[in-house]
Parts: sequence; structure tokens; C-alpha cells
Amino acid sequence: MKLDSNCSAVVTGAASGLGNATARALIDHGVKVVGLDLPSAVDKLEDHGGIEFVPTDVTDPAQVATAIAKATSLAPLRVAVNCAGIAPSQRIVGRKGTHDPAFFAKTIDINLNGTFYVLAAAAGAMAEQDPVDADGQRGVIINTSSVAAFEGQVGQAAYSASKAAVHSLSLTAARDLARSGIRVNAIAPGVVETPMMAQITDEFKQRLEETVPFPSRLAKPEEYPKLALAIIDNDYLNGETIRMDGALRMPPR
Repeated sequence: MKLDSNCSAVVTGAASGLGNATARALIDHGVKVVGLDLPSAVDKLEDHGGIEFVPTDVTDPAQVATAIAKATSLAPLRVAVNCAGIAPSQRIVGRKGTHDPAFFAKTIDINLNGTFYVLAAAAGAMAEQDPVDADGQRGVIINTSSVAAFEGQVGQAAYSASKAAVHSLSLTAARDLARSGIRVNAIAPGVVETPMMAQITDEFKQRLEETVPFPSRLAKPEEYPKLALAIIDNDYLNGETIRMDGALRMPPR
């Protein structure tokens, strides 16, 4: 699918990290971008970079619907990218007892349910629009899974479960939405140098980098939108989860 000024896009988690990098990359291609993120995250962002922010909690379908409506008011909605998520850690049985059910439920709610709410609302809007080509294509949705979907580490029960579900959801959604001309894919990043990684020590960062076969470093945030743009451009890429990890296979811990 070709991108231009007659396209709008929604990007979740757009105030930082992968979401912000993706939103800015789409704007560079002329797309009108509506960014979804929590009000507190949007308030901290000094430079919006042309992103039209709609403060949104992705776990609230009504707020998601408002953001989607904003995008369709700007131009036909052709792209949705789900980057919002959390990466908490808690062992199933730890020093303080068993895994907190509320902690598990919150992770699933944000990472999986939030992804689904945006996917469904975006697909609903896309399905009502005219196709852009002879194949009948109307839009592209990209979800964010993780290598933890396949090699979850100690303490990642909730996170791995949520990201594995996003991986499974993406193929099912691609099949569900095929008749509407909507492609669905997912990206599974490895370790990426996002604000969530800013809290780690230089020593731990170096150890992480050494686990990546090549290139032996953390991924750069801008490498995610490069892959997202390639997915959008390749019309035959559908129902796939693509790892972006430097051939990393996560150890147990």
C-alpha cells in the first residue's frame, strides 16, 4: 500500500519509544497521524512532531472509538499500529507469595485487550472505505508482539502470555478481515533501546547486547518503523509475525 497525504493512521503508545518513532516515520511519508497515549504521557511530550494526539486509555473501547473517529475525519484510515504496552515482571511463585492475579489481569488488559480494541475499531472504519487498488485492499494493521511470546523468561508469565496472544490474534485477524481487504501482521521485537530500558545499568545493558548474535547491540527505536513501513509497502505480506531481534533467542533468565 502506498502512503500519501490522503491517508490517516492511528498509532498507540505514540508519546514515546516505538510508537513515537513510528508516528514520526509515517508523518515523514505525508500521512496524517493520530497518536493514542495516556494523558500523562502526552503532557510530558514537548515536541509533538506533527502528531495529532488524542489522549486515550486503550483499555477503554469508548475512548478508542473517539480516537478512530478523529483519524477518519482527517483522511481515510489506512494504517493502524499497536505499540502501547507494559512489560512488568513477577514470578508465579516468589519470595512474597504467588503471582498477583490483578497484576496478571492488568498486563493482559493493556497488552492484549487494548490491542484488540484498537484493531477492531480500526478495522471497522477501514471496512467502510473504498479500496485503494484492484485487489480490494483497504488498510493495514500492525500489532506488536515480542520475542517473549516464544521464549518467555523467568518472571515474564503475564508479559509472555499477553504477547503470545497478540501473535495468535494477528493471524486470526488476518483471516477474519481478508474479505474486507485488510491485512494484519505483527512485529516481535527483541531488546530495544526504549525509555523502558533507560533504568538499567550500563553493565546490564552490555550483558544484554552480548546475548544478541548480530548486530551485537540493542535495537534502535527507528528500526521498528522501518520494518513497519516495509510491511505496509508489501501487499502480499499478511498474517505474519516477524521477529526483529538480531537472531536473539532469549535464555531462561
